[in-house]
Amino acid sequence: MENKIEQYLIDLMFSYREIDKGIWLLEDEEHSLVNVAVSRVENIVIVRVVVMEVPNTKEQPELFRKLLELNARDLQHGAYGIEEDEVVLIDTLEYDTMDLEEFRATLDAFSLALTQHYPILSGYRK
Repeated sequence: MENKIEQYLIDLMFSYREIDKGIWLLEDEEHSLVNVAVSRVENIVIVRVVVMEVPNTKEQPELFRKLLELNARDLQHGAYGIEEDEVVLIDTLEYDTMDLEEFRATLDAFSLALTQHYPILSGYRK
């Protein structure tokens, strides 16, 4: 197989589908990785998931502080960010040097963050 991303997804036994050339969508409830996009743009691998919409409430500054705290305290791979009106969890890897263990570590970190942080972040949802 020419593309190591797809080979890694197969090796790790994740449920996914290729939605476009160089873009895969993980649909793996067993690993808590639903709607996680993995894409390759030139030499960069981007792992990204929309976590929630940014609420337009007075608690917005508190949410932003909480996201920064989670970045600093809990995330080994990736970070929360704001993209337009959405909170996203994102990580980037270098394709040429990425190995299976690094790829797995990123997806494991996403799975852990999405399951452990959901109760915390859901309180800020609209």
